[in-house]
Amino acid sequence: MTVGFIGTGNMANAIVRGMVGSGGFPADEVVVFDRNADKRELLGADLGVRVAGSAEELVDASDVVVVAVKPQGIPALLEGLAGRIAERRRVVVSIAAGTPLARLESFLTTDAAPGSDSAVVRVMPNVNAMIGAGMSAVTGNAAATADDVATVVAIFQAVGEVVEIPESQFSTYTAIAGSSPAFTYLFIDALSRAAVAGGMPKAQATQIAAQAVLGSAKMVRESPKSPWDLIDTVCSPGGTTVAGLLALEDRGFLSTVAHGVKATIDRDREMNAGG
Repeated sequence: MTVGFIGTGNMANAIVRGMVGSGGFPADEVVVFDRNADKRELLGADLGVRVAGSAEELVDASDVVVVAVKPQGIPALLEGLAGRIAERRRVVVSIAAGTPLARLESFLTTDAAPGSDSAVVRVMPNVNAMIGAGMSAVTGNAAATADDVATVVAIFQAVGEVVEIPESQFSTYTAIAGSSPAFTYLFIDALSRAAVAGGMPKAQATQIAAQAVLGSAKMVRESPKSPWDLIDTVCSPGGTTVAGLLALEDRGFLSTVAHGVKATIDRDREMNAGG
């Protein structure tokens, strides 16, 4: 099975490196194409993956075609490749935000491919895939078989963890996994800035706060206790943590986070609707 990537931006670059580095995907079974010849040749030379001279050549050489271009570039790209994809029965994978399966299918149904029933799998990775600690959501259209989806899951497991969810949950997923790294970065920065106010150097405070968040996430993953129960393990009667938690809630910490998640969901749904 050969996997091709159209576009070699940061996310595609991370995925390709993860695939090859995992040992599960031989370099000669990965093909890349980018309109920037220097970028594609550099990636090919660095990892030993195959380099295509055009998107058409990549489709011919690949069983799975990962579309990793900006959302605004997808319509023209897929419409131009629709006949070739349908004829060769390629599985199309999109990592574009705000582009639902129905829209992707519409780009693949053209005069060159009338009534196309191409297998399409939509994936939403997050930025942490760039360090092999990503979280990706996967969903396939009606034409995508269980094997097609399993193949895509294996690709993205090379850069982190993967969940298969219905497309109706993608907007919620986007809020708690796609956008939440930015929320978490903000939280870490807020902790470190508050530490600066307490007299600690910023760089040291950021290192401490980041490690505390990393360890806390690991605790949530590995402990049988719920996050709320874990909070209780940190709180001593009349102690510092309780005082801090009460101050946070006095300023609406929980409701503020919930408002941020809702705003993200609403905007993602608006984008999916073409807004």
